Amino acid sequence: MGRKASRPVQQALFELAEGLYAQEEEFWARGRRVAGLDEAGRGPLAGPVVAAAVILDPARPVEGLRDSKLLTARRRRELARLIRERALAWAVGRAGPSRIDADNILEATWHAMRRAVSRLTLAPAAVLVDGRLRVPGVGWPQRAIVKGDRRCASIAAASILAKVARDSAMIRADRRYPGYGFRLHKGYATTAHLEALGRLGPSPIHRRSFHGVVRVLDLAPTSLPLGPPDPGATPGS
Repeated sequence: MGRKASRPVQQALFELAEGLYAQEEEFWARGRRVAGLDEAGRGPLAGPVVAAAVILDPARPVEGLRDSKLLTARRRRELARLIRERALAWAVGRAGPSRIDADNILEATWHAMRRAVSRLTLAPAAVLVDGRLRVPGVGWPQRAIVKGDRRCASIAAASILAKVARDSAMIRADRRYPGYGFRLHKGYATTAHLEALGRLGPSPIHRRSFHGVVRVLDLAPTSLPLGPPDPGATPGS
């Protein structure tokens, strides 16, 4: 039983080991910079969606890059520090719950991705994007790569930075809005989160267009608390 359970992870690591820098080397051979772009936080019921863009330095490789989902939280933080130290450029962009609710999660994700790329201090020749879709409004040529966070070093690096940045934001949210357990579940729809949501009502960082939150609001009595106000909220952030 244990051997079968480990196969998906072993396969993922094999995919990473085989040609992880192939996409980058195609550009580096021509003396061009290339950025990886990925996001974290499309699925949770609360908090921002966060994107990161990374331009790796061929002269300063980062050992151990992986899809962020295959790493422990501690290892992600360690790699994030190395990426920030060694990359030629990196940047993070966010879209908050108000934008997610106003636009939809896909448009908000693209907004965060555009922000991340636009904040790079160096211009890339191209952008490698995780997934099947290119990002509208990015001013450089793009290449969409399915499972890019497992097949491309730059995208793997971006996935790590995005995940670490988002986790840090949710840990801060846990201090600001105690009782929901954001530190533990990071806004995902765990049983504990749904129970807290039903008991406390939505906080200012909950995504009110998401089914799990809508359901709580639909079933709740009119006296359901709406959580504490957010004096620092910025519309559309």
